[in-house]
Amino acid sequence: MELNDILGYIGALVIGVVLGLIGGGGSILTVPILVYLLAINPVTATAYSLFVVGFSSLVGAAKNFQKGRVDFKTAFYFSVPAFISVFSTRKFLVPAIPEEIFSLSDFTLTRDIGIMLFFAILMLAAAASMILDKEKTFKDKGNSGGVNYSALIPLGLVTGVITGLVGAGGGFIIIPILVLLAKLPIKTAIGTSLFIIAVNSLIGFLGDLGNIQIDWTFLLIFTGISISGIILGVYLNKIIDGGKLKKGFGWFVLLMGIYIIWKEISS
Repeated sequence: MELNDILGYIGALVIGVVLGLIGGGGSILTVPILVYLLAINPVTATAYSLFVVGFSSLVGAAKNFQKGRVDFKTAFYFSVPAFISVFSTRKFLVPAIPEEIFSLSDFTLTRDIGIMLFFAILMLAAAASMILDKEKTFKDKGNSGGVNYSALIPLGLVTGVITGLVGAGGGFIIIPILVLLAKLPIKTAIGTSLFIIAVNSLIGFLGDLGNIQIDWTFLLIFTGISISGIILGVYLNKIIDGGKLKKGFGWFVLLMGIYIIWKEISS
């Protein structure tokens, strides 16, 4: 086993630990770890990420369900259009993207570079959400006014496309939507978001089954290590204040996003 392979599996553990410690965000590292450490092409990496994110979120959703923090009615309105669009994106849209999108002077935008650049932009948005602590911003905005279920449907469709393209759950997008439109308390919004992410990610992964070759042994080992990391992170959360780590992790994700943009444009 080469050094990069070892670092990749350590990365899987880190993903889980971060998820267990701060309740989200760790899965944003899955695609960069798969692409840059384990040399998996971006299309396959985003598919694998959907599987890892799906099962990791399922663990978190189960914990929140036990505490009564999953609103299934809201999840239904948001996740049905979302999983239709995420499945369609993985099954039809991603395979339809040409290998070479366009060329400009000495730079050629390929499908792989395009996916990684879009993913890096998503990382920057996720980093901003963590640094600015959007959960705290929305903390007191639930349970006021009427519930706008009809607005959840188009937003679910858009979120599904984003999830399908980059293989990330998008909790930083979903949580504000659930608080502002579904009027959920922040803790219920987090639990419901994890349930939505789990459903969307796993259904999105199903869209890849006929399109790519899947190394099930590797994928199950990587996912198992990540879930073990979640258990470790939950235990460490009793000792370490995950909230204080969140902003620091946000800055790390911001630097990673900038690095990916630089690497892909300069390669």
